[in-house]
Amino acid sequence: MQWPVLLVLLLMFTAGWSPLRAEDFAVRIFTNASGQSIPYRLLVPKNYDPKQKYPLVLFLHGASGRGTDNAEPLNWGPKFFLEPERRKKFPCFLVVPQCPKDQGWLTADETGVKEGRALSLALELVGTALPKEFSIDSKRRHLTGVSMGGHAVWVCLVRHPGFFASGAPVCGGGDTNSVTSRVTRTPVWAFHSDDDHLVPVQSARDMIKAWRENGGTAKYTEYTGLKHSSWKKAYLTPELFEWWAGQHRP
Repeated sequence: MQWPVLLVLLLMFTAGWSPLRAEDFAVRIFTNASGQSIPYRLLVPKNYDPKQKYPLVLFLHGASGRGTDNAEPLNWGPKFFLEPERRKKFPCFLVVPQCPKDQGWLTADETGVKEGRALSLALELVGTALPKEFSIDSKRRHLTGVSMGGHAVWVCLVRHPGFFASGAPVCGGGDTNSVTSRVTRTPVWAFHSDDDHLVPVQSARDMIKAWRENGGTAKYTEYTGLKHSSWKKAYLTPELFEWWAGQHRP
């Protein structure tokens, strides 16, 4: 773990906040009308008021988070959302679904890469089910993901333009040929490390370039020396939460 990150976590702990409080996330399972289900964790805004409309962030974990325990995905970024000041300044719903071990968020056939069953369920969850239960602003849905989840962010933004108000892929790449002026209306902020040994940094650079060349707004943060652990700094970036707070779907 990098020293700046360790220092931040130490300060959080001494201030009375533990990064291990997984119990702050409600344990849930979503089952759709067809009987398909997916486990997920839900973080509700502090002092939730149903009379207000709240933004929602959908977090897609990487390959290491797959399984059925409904717990491992929290270790790859979501727990950073528990920092008290962050929750105060950006009260939001955080949805953390878990992809089965034998699946990925994405699948491919003769038509190309598209969302797999788990991701389709996650989109149905945040787009249909949760808004029936909670006061969620459909114009302030945000998408972020790490590694396998970062790849899925790019695909979702391309395949479902306008569904999310923003996208924040972390150490993930995409297909530049799929980027058009229609899909780049959604602003993005990508994070990557220059020495990533699993997902080459050039894949992120290329997607950012394609987004900008097609008229889109694209922020890009490139780290040095983090390898495939860009999420350790990305989700500790206060400006990311401020950026989310300022994004609204037209």
